Amino acid sequence: MEESLLSKIESPKDLKKLSGDQLSTLAQEIRDRIIRATSENGGHVGPNLGVVELTIALHLAFDSPNDKFCWDVSHQGYVHKLLTGRNDSRFDDIRKDNGLSGFLNIAESPHDSFGAGHAGTALSSALGMCVARDLHGKDNHVVAVAGDAAFTCGITLEALNNIACTTKKFILILNDNEWSIAKNVGALSKYFNELITNPVYTRIHKEAESFLSQIPLGKSFIKLVSKAKRDTKELLAPSSIFEKLGVRYLGPIDGHDIQGLVQFFEFAKKSKEPIVLHLLTKKGKGYPVALEEPEKWHGSGPFDLETGKSIPANAKSPPKYQDVFGCCLAKLAQSNKNIVGITAAMPSGTGLDALQNTIPERFHDVGIAEEHAVLLAAGMATQGLSPVCAIYSTFLQRAYDPIIHDVCLQELPVTFCLDRAGLSPNDGPTHHGLFDISYLRCIPNAIIMAPSNEDELQDMLHTGISLKKPSFIRYPRGNGIGTKLKSRPAVLPLGKANVLQEGELLCIWALGNFVEVAKQISESIFSIYGFKPTIVDPRFVKPLDESLLLEHSSKHKGILTLEDNVLAGGFGAAVIESLNLLNVSFPTKRIGWPDQFIEHGSSVNSLRERYSLDFTSIFEEVEFFLQELNIEQKSLAV
Repeated sequence: MEESLLSKIESPKDLKKLSGDQLSTLAQEIRDRIIRATSENGGHVGPNLGVVELTIALHLAFDSPNDKFCWDVSHQGYVHKLLTGRNDSRFDDIRKDNGLSGFLNIAESPHDSFGAGHAGTALSSALGMCVARDLHGKDNHVVAVAGDAAFTCGITLEALNNIACTTKKFILILNDNEWSIAKNVGALSKYFNELITNPVYTRIHKEAESFLSQIPLGKSFIKLVSKAKRDTKELLAPSSIFEKLGVRYLGPIDGHDIQGLVQFFEFAKKSKEPIVLHLLTKKGKGYPVALEEPEKWHGSGPFDLETGKSIPANAKSPPKYQDVFGCCLAKLAQSNKNIVGITAAMPSGTGLDALQNTIPERFHDVGIAEEHAVLLAAGMATQGLSPVCAIYSTFLQRAYDPIIHDVCLQELPVTFCLDRAGLSPNDGPTHHGLFDISYLRCIPNAIIMAPSNEDELQDMLHTGISLKKPSFIRYPRGNGIGTKLKSRPAVLPLGKANVLQEGELLCIWALGNFVEVAKQISESIFSIYGFKPTIVDPRFVKPLDESLLLEHSSKHKGILTLEDNVLAGGFGAAVIESLNLLNVSFPTKRIGWPDQFIEHGSSVNSLRERYSLDFTSIFEEVEFFLQELNIEQKSLAV
């Protein structure tokens, strides 16, 4: 069997030896490689299939790593990885243990100029590199590749405002595929569509015309523009928003024509002012099922290679927390006309599509704009509405100032539902929700809850809305534990924990999904030590049930805390601080995540094992703690 072209590409230099026909063959081989790998591991299928030609052309026209590429989000970096020496077993295991990251990572390759995982980072980071280049007197190129969805991010617009007054040499690739995760929303999306569809907006400069007239593609493009001008009675094309901000605009351009892209990139390299090339691409190109359902195929789990159908989970698996949340909110909204749902480009990912489908007028998708989402909710809350913001834990970090300054300071009744609290294993450190307790607990007026099962999530959603205060509910990614939902949710007493098991000697306060671990610990303790510890589901991180904590400190020898958050500033820290304020000396053992960023892995279990948070490792720590408390095994007891 003839060796594939892709197998011969060890660096971008090898790419430049190929003919035009070979480049087309290579593009298909790359698509096949990506589809095979993601069918096994899941991943960002559509975004990567859409940038195959774009990425090839970038590496043909530029010289990485001397020239720098800043990819917005970088979830579309699989092609870049394959062309920069990472087409090996690590790619086969992408997003799994010992495999490549699903995003760009500066520790993974010198070709990854800037790591990412959240949207809106490309323009600012690229501009920072331009500043450094200019100060050092260098002449390399810096290219920011940003999708149209990135322009709903405030950070992107802030950077765009500064480019022309900061550097004269900046290349922006606007990769326009009309999608973020869901369909793009807002005025900017409509504006980009006008740039594409209205011939009046088609822009070509005299300098570009001279350059492009030397190549067949350029002559065709000039002819197209000339016809557009005739069709519009020689009206002058109005300046684009980019040009008004001092950035030359050129487009629209076919984002799947490798040779044409190379020519446009060569022109951009010669530009004496910042320039944006507006490329049109198809998300999911080359895989029909991905083209048909772009939202589904933005990020996919494992799937059947031939049909594209998802590999079914266990039919008996409980529903996902996000779906429980979405259904409960839609049901509550039917009886409470003031409830409004808000998400930042994640309607299906958060479960808010249930509200979108039932009461669309009370559903708001603001695009990738978390700060705006929170402030929008704050404004609604001042006028008697009960807004519910459904935003992943990791993405809510982006709205930290509005949470403090606009919601909590004014004590406005906004309920925040933090999906993906805890691990998002395949996505890695940019997506793990391991910090929300720590970054929220210090904010006055914040109420923080964590359900241990689906029914408690329902109760907490009802409680958060009923309290009419800033409320935060954190829950993990994936399936619940199978708890049946009550027909009507209950309002929980504020700050009151739930004692699941009355015991002796040791009390275990286990937050959220670690309640099930606490039950396992209890069984092992009873088996080995002959007693049952007390088990508490705290439910509230803030306010903490200090009266119960004080009671337990007088009846037990020590307390064990378990949490799916970093230990620094987390739930266990809250317990220690409360005991200190109560002037109580009570031996405490905290179990949680260490003070470091946790890499990606195949599963929650594999990462927990790696960081000694699996049951076996936790129980070893528990036994050490019991020894410190002078609690002996029953076979050794007198």
